[in-house]
Amino acid sequence: MSEEMWRARVRGCLLGGAIGDALGGPVEFDDGRSIVAKYPDGVRAFVAGGDGWPPGTITDDTQMTLFTVEGLIRANVRTDRGLGFTVAVVQHAYDRWLDTQTLPGPSGELDGWLQGEQWLYARRAPGNTCLSALTEARKGEPRIPQYGAEAVNDSKGCGGVMRVAPFGLLPDYFPADWIFDSAATAAGYTHGHPTGKLASGALAAIIRELCNGAGLDDALSKTTSLLTQHEGHEETSTALSFARHLAKTAPAGPVTVERLGGGWIAEEALAIAVFAALAYPEPEQFLDALSLAVTHSGDSDSTGAICGNILGALHGETALPAELVFTVEGRPVILQLADDFALEFTQGKRLHGDYGPHTTWTTRYPGW
Repeated sequence: MSEEMWRARVRGCLLGGAIGDALGGPVEFDDGRSIVAKYPDGVRAFVAGGDGWPPGTITDDTQMTLFTVEGLIRANVRTDRGLGFTVAVVQHAYDRWLDTQTLPGPSGELDGWLQGEQWLYARRAPGNTCLSALTEARKGEPRIPQYGAEAVNDSKGCGGVMRVAPFGLLPDYFPADWIFDSAATAAGYTHGHPTGKLASGALAAIIRELCNGAGLDDALSKTTSLLTQHEGHEETSTALSFARHLAKTAPAGPVTVERLGGGWIAEEALAIAVFAALAYPEPEQFLDALSLAVTHSGDSDSTGAICGNILGALHGETALPAELVFTVEGRPVILQLADDFALEFTQGKRLHGDYGPHTTWTTRYPGW
């Protein structure tokens, strides 16, 4: 795949996730039948949220995904200092996200540029599991979590899987099994149940295959083969298998979606997103898929975000519904991060490396 096409998929995945998130956020806690009564054709346009959120507002799903991207860039910057690429740097990124949820705005001393974006300090129904696990990890060394410390809870909520798609965007010199395991590790910083981690690894693996040019069915088959090598895979494997079965045998509507669950837990959120993507797999059906993914009695922002990640990686940014891309909150920052991610993983040596450890780039993305 050409570098230009890969960049389009990076942008598509991140923007697609954001618009799916913003589409589903306002109806996240609504009953499916009431959603259908209000929106007979499904939710197909941004609407205002009940908490006074204007149309197009993203939630904690996109916030945390952006910090995942930033963490991966910073992990790669480390390699010039001989420190090695470590997923624990992403945990540090989640610690900075925690600051945005506990402070009123940027402090005087910024750790990289993303933490300085005032709009990210809005609390958008952050998951209690994420907040509590990251707070616990922060104990000890002030402001720096215990690198590599997994959450001690038994949660398999969707707060892990909804943020790890960027792992799948890494270039193909990162091995597929490493992509899977690293995304699972990153989810494990807040969600300790095997399913919470393995569903996250599976999403990253799907994104990886799509970015390498695989079709969705092929990407799912390859991911399933990788998934089943892991102990405790059964819940995630069963959910994915059921989603694929329903996509072939059942009508694409809210009733079928709810047969997969509510999306509040990891494997259900992934399965709903996969079902919607399989039901409407063509580029011109992008909005149909997102609408299906969010029109149900469940965690609509997370299922919408994951579906958007998948289809954005499959089709690239040009397939995204322009009317949603144009108005989604934070688009300039999302695109900045997408382009910076592509720059770091294709031309990082020209941004730091031989140019020295202290550059404008490393001020934006310190290697820790």
